[in-house]
Amino acid sequence: MRRLAVSLLLVAVVMVVQAVAGFLTGSLALISDAGHMLTDALGLGMALAAIVAARHMGHNEYRTFGLYRLEILAALANAVLLFVVAGYVIVEGVRRLFEPVEITTGAMLIVATVGLLVNLIAWRLLREGAGQNLNLEGAYLEVLADLFGSIAVIAAALIVHFTGWLQIDPILAIFIGVYILPRAWRLGGKALRILVQAAPQHVDIGAIEAELQEVTGVVGVHDLHVWSLTSQMEVASVHLVVEDHIDSHKVLGEARHLLRTEHHIDHATLQVEPESNDHCRELTW
Repeated sequence: MRRLAVSLLLVAVVMVVQAVAGFLTGSLALISDAGHMLTDALGLGMALAAIVAARHMGHNEYRTFGLYRLEILAALANAVLLFVVAGYVIVEGVRRLFEPVEITTGAMLIVATVGLLVNLIAWRLLREGAGQNLNLEGAYLEVLADLFGSIAVIAAALIVHFTGWLQIDPILAIFIGVYILPRAWRLGGKALRILVQAAPQHVDIGAIEAELQEVTGVVGVHDLHVWSLTSQMEVASVHLVVEDHIDSHKVLGEARHLLRTEHHIDHATLQVEPESNDHCRELTW
């Protein structure tokens, strides 16, 4: 967690420096790279928040599911912010193609180089943990992708300095802005999918129902629900209708084992109902 926090601090500081320098030097490519580094900071921040929430923000009598959803709300807000940043960069970039703006290449080159070095440091810090933790892997990939954004800004500064071709700055800025858009779309889509409690994309509800139906003694399955509490944390609930004289403890054990080992669902609420019990019916809403 310490490496993640250090990486977040470094990226956040350089992001602010790049944004300020971008406006002062007139470089739209530098501003767009700051927006790209914002995606790094957001990814790192969400990964850190998830770890902190898991360790220190457990559930209580008022928060029976803890505060894990804060990560998802933050992800949705971040996606909206990224759309705004990318939209500004693209619109302003198109305008500057026809109305070039003079830029200060020296300061632009220095700041972009600092950004590249910080991304290299963050990449090195996160590389080891990326293979052990999914959140860290996502943050690692964000930082790795931003390396190319910093290289693009350095290239723009050098081209403008040696050739005077001002249009290269907005061209690369538009490229980075377009690169951000699909990532913002995926982030927002994942957040909304969790917030509306849709079944995770990798979960086959039909397969789960069929496999539960095959558990010894089960004669019916209904009210099966699978959703994500937060990223990488699936939850399920289901009603199992069993033969009247079957051992319900054995059914529960086998069903839980199936969900845990075959579908990686550790938190499941299972209601076992005797076949002769007609008080529970499948919900129609």
